[in-house]
Amino acid sequence: MAAALLGRVLVALPSARYFLRCSTTYSVEKWFSKQMSSDNPPKRPLTAYFRFVKDQQPIFRKQNPDVSILEITKKIAYAWKELPVSEKQTYEAAAKVDRQAYKEELAKYKAQLSPAQIVALKEERRQKRAKRKAMRKKRELTVLGKPKRPRTSFNIFMAEHFQEAKGISVQAKMKNLFEEWQDLSSSQKQTYLQLAEDDKVRYENDMKSWEEQMVDVGREDLIRYKIRRLKKSRVATEKKTVKKLVSKKRDKNLKKIQRTKDSSLPEVIAKLKTKRSEE
Repeated sequence: MAAALLGRVLVALPSARYFLRCSTTYSVEKWFSKQMSSDNPPKRPLTAYFRFVKDQQPIFRKQNPDVSILEITKKIAYAWKELPVSEKQTYEAAAKVDRQAYKEELAKYKAQLSPAQIVALKEERRQKRAKRKAMRKKRELTVLGKPKRPRTSFNIFMAEHFQEAKGISVQAKMKNLFEEWQDLSSSQKQTYLQLAEDDKVRYENDMKSWEEQMVDVGREDLIRYKIRRLKKSRVATEKKTVKKLVSKKRDKNLKKIQRTKDSSLPEVIAKLKTKRSEE
């Protein structure tokens, strides 16, 4: 609660707002809890590669002031790839020492935890892994060109009127726009409702096309669950149909063989009688 209150106070200050806006990874609650708590787990050490990145980033930035961070990262990755083994070993040795120290610190940290704290720590790690997994999947879907979800009628209204909306902050503008949306009559909302319906149609068409492409490249795991279920049902129905046809054909052939046997039986008996009479 104290952390949240401190966060609200900082955000209210112009200089603090600038600081928080510039530092995207900054969290007031996290900072406050770390300062007030003494039982924080030890930080994971940097790998050999990230040690190299940390050393080289200032140098590459100074040499390439007009180049984006992404391009600098690519250059550093290439430099690491081309780095001689003897120089890599320096970073790897330092990382190994830090890794051993981290293991010892982690063992000490875990030894002082209560069973409830251990469970909480495991749950926190599970949530972090799930979050990382979700982020990786989101990035992958973006790379694969998955269509954007359809916008709601309010989203369309907000995008159209956001620039001229009252308020300084984003939150204030959104609040005012929501109030304006609530005050609109049904006839005024109808245009946006229709646009939202059109966007749903666009999304469904784009998704069908995209899912067909994913099937072609062997990524059926990315198809929506309902589509997969329908597809499985269709395949099962086709298998049943084929099985039924094979069964009918087999029965037909068996009957034909049986009829052939039945028709040839009198001839066989006549031949046996003829043979006995000759004897």
